[in-house]
This record gives sequence, structure tokens and C-alpha cells, in this order.
Amino acid sequence: MAVYTFTLIVEGPDLQSEVNTAALFDAGCDDALVGRVGTLQYIDFDREARSLSEAVFSATEAVERAVPGAAVVHLEPDDLVSMTEIAERTERTRESVRLLISGERGPGGFPPAATHFKMRNRMWEWHAVALWFAISLGEERFTTNAVDSNFVAAFNAGLRLRRAKQGLTDDDRDRIERLASKSA
Repeated sequence: MAVYTFTLIVEGPDLQSEVNTAALFDAGCDDALVGRVGTLQYIDFDREARSLSEAVFSATEAVERAVPGAAVVHLEPDDLVSMTEIAERTERTRESVRLLISGERGPGGFPPAATHFKMRNRMWEWHAVALWFAISLGEERFTTNAVDSNFVAAFNAGLRLRRAKQGLTDDDRDRIERLASKSA
């Protein structure tokens, strides 16, 4: 088993209240630290599990079961990264990453930005970038990173879908669920 470090962003009742912190502890969140930045509530976890997905699902279920009305709305670290974050995660300079993105260095084929191509500060999906580093540059250390990051992206998409479905008609909800279940 490994220890996985991640943060859950949670909406709902005050998680720092005495009653809710006790409920979280009793639900098995003794490996977590509850915090707040402005109106944003979060729980930092260092959870031992066989996989990142097992750690995240068990933490999410514990939080939502322990505190009535609490809803996990996001998992960090986020899959979207800036050029600077790519440089930090790959231990390269920002200029080295810029050259890889532009195709001026490396084998080419860097993943396209996930945000609008005209934006000044573009963002990339980390799972695609990590996979590109593993396959195109032979940096195997990013293989596990790509798998874990792909899970983060899918988990956050599931959370967004869960929230978005609340405002849809039954027909639209069914059609979107079918769309999401189709393989690409």
C-alpha cells in the first residue's frame, strides 16, 4: 500500500464545526486536515490505499456520509496545468517547455492546449502532457503520473456532471449520460 496525498474541495455545512470535525474523524478521516480559504472549504488527505482511485473514492464517500449536506465538488491537484507548472513538474526550465510546446525542440506532437488557443495563458491537461513525456521523450517516470492524472480528470468530470445534471430535463440528462458512457 502507498500513501496518496490529495485535496477535496467540499461545499455545504461548515466542516470546521466541532460536530462535523468529530463526525469526519469517526467516519475514518483521521488522515485529513480540514481548512478554509475565504468561502472555499477543503480537506487535505494523506490516505493509505492500494491506488489513488481507492483513496479518493473512500475519502469522498466518508466525507459525504459523515456530514449531511456536504458535497465534494473538486479533486486537487487539478489536471489543468500552465506552462510554468509543466516546467515545475518535469523539472525543466520554462524555456525548455516552451520550445517543446512550439515544436522547436524534441520530436514534436506536444499535446494541444485544453483552453482556447487564443488565450495568453493557456492550460494543458497534465495526463496528456505526462503521457507525451513518457512516450515521446522516453521519460518513464511520467507513466504512473499520466494514469493518476487521467483518473483526476475523469473524477472531476464526474463531479461536474453530477452537479450539472441537477438543472437538466430528464431527456437531456439521459442523453448526456449515454454520451458520457460511450467510448471514444
